[in-house]
Amino acid sequence: MVYVVRHGEKLDDSKDPPLSVAGQERAARLARMLAASGVRGIYTTQYQRTILHAAPVARALNVTPIVHPAADTPGLAKKIAAYGADEVVLVVGHGNTVPEILKALGHSNPVKIDETEFDNLFVLVPGIKAPVVVRLKY
Repeated sequence: MVYVVRHGEKLDDSKDPPLSVAGQERAARLARMLAASGVRGIYTTQYQRTILHAAPVARALNVTPIVHPAADTPGLAKKIAAYGADEVVLVVGHGNTVPEILKALGHSNPVKIDETEFDNLFVLVPGIKAPVVVRLKY
């Protein structure tokens, strides 16, 4: 199973902004939600907003996040595919990479994330023919 989220709200529109207070609160909310999830792998991009968003989950589950380049979706999909069928992975991406990641993992329905949306939690569960994807809000 793979959880895929966009990072939380940014402090500003600079190239590599940290999370705002609202983004930090959203990251803490995600950590509470996934505390008993069994996440064994966490992937972020090289940008601090994704690293900071994953940090509370990583601390709660004692998992060291792996930084993977935002532009290498095929490589990320390969790494995720290497996990066992009973393992759970969290990916923290961006508004433009989350749809690409879901597609690379076999989800065929187009996903659009508005620039102001930070509350989507996609749950991808492998299926026999195609994965099942549930879009939740948090």
